[in-house]
Amino acid sequence: QVQLVESGGGLVQAGGSLRLSCAASGTIFSINVMGWFRHAPGKQRELVASITRTGSANYADSARGRFIISRDGAKNTVYLQMNSLKPEDTDVYYCGGAKVPTLNSERYDYWGQGTQVTVSS
Repeated sequence: QVQLVESGGGLVQAGGSLRLSCAASGTIFSINVMGWFRHAPGKQRELVASITRTGSANYADSARGRFIISRDGAKNTVYLQMNSLKPEDTDVYYCGGAKVPTLNSERYDYWGQGTQVTVSS
């Protein structure tokens, strides 16, 4: 099993920055890709960014150019640096892990508890 614990959310003014962290523990060798998703009540879970074991990253159009996903293998941690934040970025952000390379949230096997990001105007 794999456990994912997110941290780093909070309240920030528009234009500000936040860094989310996702610490993984357990049988992490089984994870091929890690991703950050956002999920608002009543909406589908939406991919924000993902990164593979080899460091290949993908970004949603809304995140590209503002957010950076990275990983620290020694710490088993994935980060999402969020810059130039906008009020529409407000949401609960979840860290996920998948055993196979995928951009589809339904194929992710492990999830963290979520962290709230609120951007005020």
